[in-house]
Amino acid sequence: MRQAPVAFGKGAKVPDSERERPTKQEIGKAIQNFVLNEFLRGADPSELTDTTPLITGGILDSLATVSLVLFLEERFQIQIEAHETTIDYFNTISDMEQLIYSKL
Repeated sequence: MRQAPVAFGKGAKVPDSERERPTKQEIGKAIQNFVLNEFLRGADPSELTDTTPLITGGILDSLATVSLVLFLEERFQIQIEAHETTIDYFNTISDMEQLIYSKL
């Protein structure tokens, strides 16, 4: 539950199902920040773009992918299936943005 807008009255709670849907850009920024903080410490953030290959580029291995999946599931309150952790869905930030956005 989250705090309700003032119109609902002070202290009222609004179910999480009514929360605002993040934009693809917000999703991408969250992924970028996580990857930079967890797997590319000290890297220039401008070098990690929406199209940077993460799996085929060697940035994400199987353990890193599991860590990223756990982060995404918790952050966006979604469930990612095992078959969705492949290159088709997880190779770039853009791929992940699309997947997550489709689940919200």
